[in-house]
This record gives sequence, structure tokens and C-alpha cells, in this order.
Amino acid sequence: MSFFSNLFGSSENEKPSKVGWRMLTDLGQLNELIELSHQQAVLIFKHSTRCSISRFALKNFENEYDFSEEELQAYFLDLLEYRNISNEIANRFEVMHQSPQVLLIKDGKCVYHESHDGINVESLKRFV
Repeated sequence: MSFFSNLFGSSENEKPSKVGWRMLTDLGQLNELIELSHQQAVLIFKHSTRCSISRFALKNFENEYDFSEEELQAYFLDLLEYRNISNEIANRFEVMHQSPQVLLIKDGKCVYHESHDGINVESLKRFV
């Protein structure tokens, strides 16, 4: 396997994610996940599909992830495809847009956000 395949990944040998991602593809889902956040924590992972840094952060996060769906509902946003949703997330939660970026929503508010190499499961655990 070449260096670039190792760095950027190869679809033929990627293992399935242990994160139960729900795809965030519609602005209406933001209202739903805000409502859900009053019962359980909700995570949004904003990912740029063209960025190697974002891909690396995503893979590391998925490898570390050990929450159950009862503890945390995880939403995945392809921000290149759904930039309007990314913009609305920044607006509603008053968090500057970055990529890659995670936001943790509880009781309708963003209680934790991090980007780039700051994204890790151990830090997130303090807020879930």
C-alpha cells in the first residue's frame, strides 16, 4: 500500500465505524437534535471530505469512541455538501465555524466544542 493510501485511507480496507453516525442532511434535523439534547447528549462532528487533517481527526475520533447510543447520539455533517447547515450550527450555537469540529449539545446549548487536533474522546467524556 502506498504512503498516500496510508495517509488518506483506502476504501477497500477501511473497517466500519463503531460510531452509530446519524447523517445530518437537513436543516430541520437541527431542531430535532436540539429537542433530543434535553433527554441525552448530542454530538455533531463537522467533517470536510476533501481535507486530510479532517480525515485524520475523524479516524482517530472513531478509533477512540466508546459511548453507547444511550449516552450520546452522534451526528455526522459533511460540511462541503451541507454548508448551509454548518453555517446555521455556527449561528445557533454561537460557535465559530471550523473544520474538523465537534460540538456537544446538552439541554439545547453547546457545552463543549473543539477542532483539529483538540478533538479527542477523553476530553469529551468530561462533558457527557
